[in-house]
Amino acid sequence: MQRLLQIFVIFKEYVILTLLIAISLILLFNNDTPQIRAIRSYTVGFVGLMQDMLSLVPNVIELKRENEVLRALNVNLTDEVSRLREARLENLRLRGMLEMKPHNEYKVLPAEVVGKSLHLLRNTLTINAGESDGVRADMPIISDEGLVGKIIVVSGHYAVVQMVINKDFRSSAKVQRSRVDGILTWDGGDVLHLRNVAKKQDVKTGDVVTTSEYSNIFPADIKIGVVSNVTEQTGTLFKDIDIIPSVDFASLEEVFIVTALPDTERTSVERRAAVGK
Repeated sequence: MQRLLQIFVIFKEYVILTLLIAISLILLFNNDTPQIRAIRSYTVGFVGLMQDMLSLVPNVIELKRENEVLRALNVNLTDEVSRLREARLENLRLRGMLEMKPHNEYKVLPAEVVGKSLHLLRNTLTINAGESDGVRADMPIISDEGLVGKIIVVSGHYAVVQMVINKDFRSSAKVQRSRVDGILTWDGGDVLHLRNVAKKQDVKTGDVVTTSEYSNIFPADIKIGVVSNVTEQTGTLFKDIDIIPSVDFASLEEVFIVTALPDTERTSVERRAAVGK
């Protein structure tokens, strides 16, 4: 207690000043005269103005940090663009050296699904485009999700599409990552199958499967689906590869017709080679 009294004696001026300021503020806040209200109003306005002015002052440290991050991102993006540009130029040079033909970009024709069969082994679609629109048999059908099938019957204004989920459907396909190729089939289940793939070939779960260059009907690199399971068939040299289709056939309402026909010369020479002529 004596120690506290000594401290009070030493700092009594500051203690008294603090008490007087506190009493003044209490009296000021409790006073409601017009003069006091005016002082309060001017004080609040001044404080608000100062806050607005201070808010305009940027946080220099934070801006510097953001600037460094954006500069690093810009460097990475610039490097990526440069590498992509170089890869494109290299691709063009190699194609020129090898005199390779570039991939042909195909034209598409939109159509609506007006009929659908999804409960049979030979599932089909009916679309509202036909010969009057330039549609012909064997033209590929795709959607924004991937491969749908091919046209098998055409009338003046309609066409029937043999879907990928049709037991008679066949197409050459490849694993996008490892370039392993095989034959795409369907046997009535929930998944597609990639056949004729040797056990030593590199195929993994999660690989994307697309159409291959070996097809005379479908353009290359159209997405088919994703590998969901890979097993080795007992007593054979091949793998059993399951593929989840990328297209949701149950909700399919619009499709695109690839207005390209098979190369008749290629078909003819391959048919002659097959029969040994």
